[in-house]
Amino acid sequence: MRDKQHPSEVYLESLANGVAVIRIDRPEARNALNGEVRRQLAEHFSSLAQRDEVRAIVLTGGEHAFVAGADVKEFATASPTEMYQRHNERLWDPIARCPKPVIAAVNGFALGGGCELAMHCDLIVAGESARFGQPEVKLGLMPGAGGTQRLVRAVGKFQAMRILMTGCMVSAAEALRMGLVSEIVTDDQTLERAQALALEIASLPSLAVEQIKETVLAGADLPLESALVLERKAFQMLFDTADQKEGAAAFIEKRKPNYRGES
Repeated sequence: MRDKQHPSEVYLESLANGVAVIRIDRPEARNALNGEVRRQLAEHFSSLAQRDEVRAIVLTGGEHAFVAGADVKEFATASPTEMYQRHNERLWDPIARCPKPVIAAVNGFALGGGCELAMHCDLIVAGESARFGQPEVKLGLMPGAGGTQRLVRAVGKFQAMRILMTGCMVSAAEALRMGLVSEIVTDDQTLERAQALALEIASLPSLAVEQIKETVLAGADLPLESALVLERKAFQMLFDTADQKEGAAAFIEKRKPNYRGES
């Protein structure tokens, strides 16, 4: 049953001080990703990406499950052509291409599509109960929303192969050790800590933050020399922003800067 105030399975829980919080709320299915949840996520991210007042986004789920995986009932008997015609990649793109910094606040299970969803974010704050994994192999499948590619980039070949080929679950502590999450907090502090990080980032020059995100993601797939050129050009471009001048002036004058996110 949906709450009367929030009839959707994905909703904007709050927007304050530049930080938007999106919540996935499908507890009867442990927040499993079905077509409707994917569509609503895409709509929210597409909308928030266009709003200047939004400087950071927090994505969260429930107390016991961030997202426990894809909804198996939606693809159990599907044909290859049916899967192709769904074009689910079009629903993942607004998250992958969101220019705003995105922080996942993860409690409980983040499995399959849930792990992939968390890896679409820029930072992951995990509660102590968090469990990550790509168990698709146990269904005769493999990840299909970036799991093989993002996981190996996050933790390296040998850890990624273990997780992908065995379908094992990884604890929050193990995920932190291998570089899959940014930090761990107690379960009751997960969302609060993610919001605090988002507020910290939101208070900084938004154009610089967006350029950092764009350069890191684009440069990861380039040869080092090409990535360094990309970094250099982005660095130089920021000298044309009002926030750069304000930041330098505030440093010299020993005062708190007043960043406006202006070019």
